[in-house]
Order: sequence, then structure tokens, then C-alpha cells
Amino acid sequence: MAHIFTCRVYYEDTDLAGIVYHANYLKFIERARSEWVKSLGIDQVAMKRDEGLAFAVRQMEIDFLTPGRFDDELTVETRTEAVTGARLTLKQEVRRGAEVLFTARVVLVTLSDTGHPVRLPHKLRLQLH
Repeated sequence: MAHIFTCRVYYEDTDLAGIVYHANYLKFIERARSEWVKSLGIDQVAMKRDEGLAFAVRQMEIDFLTPGRFDDELTVETRTEAVTGARLTLKQEVRRGAEVLFTARVVLVTLSDTGHPVRLPHKLRLQLH
């Protein structure tokens, strides 16, 4: 099932040419992932405080297809592609209406307080499916 996050392109999100600056797509999809995790009932602050765990981006493949522009209303669709013992792979698309502007395949891992990768907790894996 897909999670949908809506955002608007502000002046500060654009470059001199008036299009979305490339790095801002990463901000849009990060916000969408945070809202997706929250919608699953996962409290990342409590996860860090109580279990010493945090999500981290391990790998990302991105494709810039067509530019977004000032005042566009964008939607970010987030879908689970795969969940393994140690990794969570997501597919994210940024759209303006039906037009896909940007795609990303994002691999997340869970890190301990020491910064070392650890297996995703079983309860968490169940929530992510």
C-alpha cells in the first residue's frame, strides 16, 4: 500500500532558473518517509530513546525525469519494495499531478547507538510490511 505526502514548491526550493534545485528532492522524499513511518505508528524518537535504534540511508538510486517549478503542488508516493532482516527498500516517486518528476529507490538500515548496523527488530519488520 502506498503512502502519499503532499508538499508545495516554495521560492526557496528553486534555483536561479526557477526550477526545483536537485538536492531539494531529497528533502521532499525524506519528509515523506518520516510521515510514512509515523503513519505506521512507529515513534522514531522513542525508538532511539528506548532501544537505541535509528534508521539511516544506506543506498539511494535516483532519477531526475523532469523539473518541478515554483508553486507546483507535488505528491510523494512511498511504497515498500522489500523488507529483509537488516534492510528496508523503498520506492519513492515525486509527481506533479500524474506526471512523474523524480524517482528514488532507497535502502534503509537500522543503526545502534554505536553507529553499527543491526537487524531490524521483528516487531518493526511486521509493521513495515
